[in-house]
Amino acid sequence: MLETSARLLRLLSLLQSRRSWAGPELAERLGVNARTVRRDVDRLRELGYPVEATPGLGGGYSLGAGAQMPPLLLDDDEALSVVLGLQGAAGGAVHGMEESALRALTKLQNILPSRLRRRVADLKGAFIAVPFVGPRVDPERLSAIASACREQEEIAFAYGDRLGRRSERLVEPYGLVHLVRRWYLVAFDPSREDFRTFRVDRIDGAVRPGQRFAARPLPEEGLAAYVQRSVGAAAYPVQARVLFHAPVEVMGARIPPNVGVLRSCGPARCELLAGAPDMRSLLIHVVMLDVDFEVLEPAELADEVRRLGARLLAAATHAA
Repeated sequence: MLETSARLLRLLSLLQSRRSWAGPELAERLGVNARTVRRDVDRLRELGYPVEATPGLGGGYSLGAGAQMPPLLLDDDEALSVVLGLQGAAGGAVHGMEESALRALTKLQNILPSRLRRRVADLKGAFIAVPFVGPRVDPERLSAIASACREQEEIAFAYGDRLGRRSERLVEPYGLVHLVRRWYLVAFDPSREDFRTFRVDRIDGAVRPGQRFAARPLPEEGLAAYVQRSVGAAAYPVQARVLFHAPVEVMGARIPPNVGVLRSCGPARCELLAGAPDMRSLLIHVVMLDVDFEVLEPAELADEVRRLGARLLAAATHAA
């Protein structure tokens, strides 16, 4: 049987790992009886941990939210993940988070066991940090948007599009998506009667909360795929569908997610929906991937392929 102090730490770790535990289940994990579990729960409450108990057949114990952030108990992999995440946040896309991320990283590294310190040192030695390049967003703005998504509240804000045109928007927010060093808000715009994607760094000033709204059916492909499609193809004046003679896993490693949307067409082929400023730019990008392909649409892209093919063939015939 575990000693009392060690058992309390084990109990706290279990409560932090899952939303709810039945009393008999905790007793079995700790090797004690239900009465001891109740006493240990009372001790945790005395230490400031808000452990909630729900009676009845479907009841149990759960760790609620307190007035202060309680200490967290992490296993090795969880601690390593947090360290790596904080290292990324220290130079990431959220403005003003660098200092707090470094403070948290210092606290965590000071208490890491020696075996984890070696793993962290190995990873830090293997990785070369690239300075963040791109627009940064205000963490308070992200927090305000995330809160509105959770509470299903409308938000109003001033927005500047990619051409610099400013407008006032009132939308129903549904989620935030991080894609290629950009934060995007997916929201339903009643004035457009459709879902829209907004770059958070283009929101000007404060995000103002509004009334509650009833949830709508989300885009079928999910928010992440919706943003990928919106910024990868629909945002450009020219779109095309191309069939690659290669697996989707291979092409996914070569094509950035903001360029277009890939769809598997079997074990050895996949389809790309992509956008570009013009047909020639799109064709050059496809050719540079160095994979056999077929143009599905539009016909204008197929014409560009023929013209380019004729020029390349003519150039080759004059070679010695």
